[in-house]
Amino acid sequence: MTEVEREVFGQMPCEEGGAVVEKFRLKSDSVKVEILSLGCIISALETKGRDGKFSDIVLGFDTLEGYTKKHPFFGAVVGRVANRIAKGRFAIDGKEYQLFLNNGPNSLHGGARGFDKVLWSPQVLPNGVCFFRLSPDGEEGYPGDLKVWVTYTLSGGELAINYRAQTNKTTPISLTNHAYFNLAGQGSRDIYDHEISIEADSYLPVDDTKIPTGEVAAVQGTGFDLRQPIELGKHLQKFHLDGFDHNFCLQQAQARHPVARARHPPTGRAMEVHTTQPGIQFYTGNNLDGSLKGKGAVVYPKHSAFCLETQNWPDAVNKPHFPSALLQPGEEYNHTTWLVFSAA
Repeated sequence: MTEVEREVFGQMPCEEGGAVVEKFRLKSDSVKVEILSLGCIISALETKGRDGKFSDIVLGFDTLEGYTKKHPFFGAVVGRVANRIAKGRFAIDGKEYQLFLNNGPNSLHGGARGFDKVLWSPQVLPNGVCFFRLSPDGEEGYPGDLKVWVTYTLSGGELAINYRAQTNKTTPISLTNHAYFNLAGQGSRDIYDHEISIEADSYLPVDDTKIPTGEVAAVQGTGFDLRQPIELGKHLQKFHLDGFDHNFCLQQAQARHPVARARHPPTGRAMEVHTTQPGIQFYTGNNLDGSLKGKGAVVYPKHSAFCLETQNWPDAVNKPHFPSALLQPGEEYNHTTWLVFSAA
């Protein structure tokens, strides 16, 4: 059985409208997760180690104030389009659209005020919570009124996140959750002792602004071959990598399939990622720099967390040979990602 509780988490600043932000707590025997109505943010996620004790394994803040200031998308749902769009530009049916540039020369994670920074309308379910919002035509430069539903459900050790959307004009869409994980417990110094594997035969090389070059490169014989579990710290050293911030190309299946696994041998905690999405962005917290004070007043230094963001390929709207990122009127965008937690 999953328990669902709701409570007030805080109030938005006056200049943001002053609305109440709620927190929803989902609890099973092995997982406890807290989700905010602001940005559908996963603000806490506790799982058991092999010792049977719970630890919070996601980065974030104790209070709403942390989430209303600038932060690196901790735990949030990002959109309309996750990841980067080159020069913030794209064309649909010959019409050019220009987005806000918030990541050097590019647009990142929906722009200046993306889905992570807005309040969603919640509906409690027997085993979870469904959030809804209407993203109006022209919001952040995107075309069409877009209705979006994000549903979190918890069953035993499995947290499912379902994303649905409908539009009245052709628009690009790619939704993901940007949780930062450390299976040793949030606030632990680094993730070098984590074992990671990703079921991908190819990945997308990027230019110096992190935009895919267009090449779909084989992982074979490179530092991007994560098909067998690697110990992260040793692997980064061996291949002289500063970290990962790359899209791995998954098999194009509409059905659920396992795509990645992270394990922390000292605590026995493991997390498997299953999805219907065509890509997964593996990010190792390269831009964390210890300047943010998180939960329990701990700081989050570089490489103190990882993200496994299931999504469409970055800049797909400008790359015809990438999986299509366009949603047409009359169609429905519908993807699910499952996070399966265990300890051994």
